[in-house]
Amino acid sequence: MKEFVTRREFLRLGLMSGAGLVLVGCGPNDAAPGQPANQQGEQALNYPAATAVSETVQLAPTPQCDDHDETPAQTEGPYYTPNTPERTSFLEAGIVGTPLLVTGKVLSTDCQPLAGAVLDFWHADDGGNYDNEGFKLRGHQYTDAEGNFRLETIMPGLYPGRTRHIHVKVQGPETALLTTQLYFPGEPDNATDGIFAEALLMDVAEAGEGKTAVFNFVLG
Repeated sequence: MKEFVTRREFLRLGLMSGAGLVLVGCGPNDAAPGQPANQQGEQALNYPAATAVSETVQLAPTPQCDDHDETPAQTEGPYYTPNTPERTSFLEAGIVGTPLLVTGKVLSTDCQPLAGAVLDFWHADDGGNYDNEGFKLRGHQYTDAEGNFRLETIMPGLYPGRTRHIHVKVQGPETALLTTQLYFPGEPDNATDGIFAEALLMDVAEAGEGKTAVFNFVLG
């Protein structure tokens, strides 16, 4: 287990590049001893809208969009907590593990970037446990004018009965709410996880002592 990584050390690892990562989640029957489910059934996001983007903002060219299909939805799992803090980094005292930088875009089905979309992330710690008392490894953020998001965190540990994953809820200003999970390629448990979906694999790369992951969400 790696020792706590400060934000300064995270920057030194070179993880502030354009790469991005994706998030994944637990299934409805993932409850382990000592971890009671926070919620019964899925919940909608209830965060204030991001500040409107000025119409004079010049957007960057849209990314290549080979697949306009909406990102598949998946179960919320038992450990979602609403009203998380707004932040783009989960690195804080007591968080240990392999540094991970997740980045990407939120796009419409016609491949246009969605500014002001909200993303609410949560995942297990390095030991595979969820914080059901507070907000460690939990938080929401908004996309910028070009639809970009970025999250500094750690590699989630293996949760009993699941492959490695990150949970996320995503919603654009005028889109339906998407609840889904993101996965890591090359994980041995991908083959036996009943929830795993190949379409939700992130593009993961080594970056110094950590990793980067990229994923683009497509919302309808």
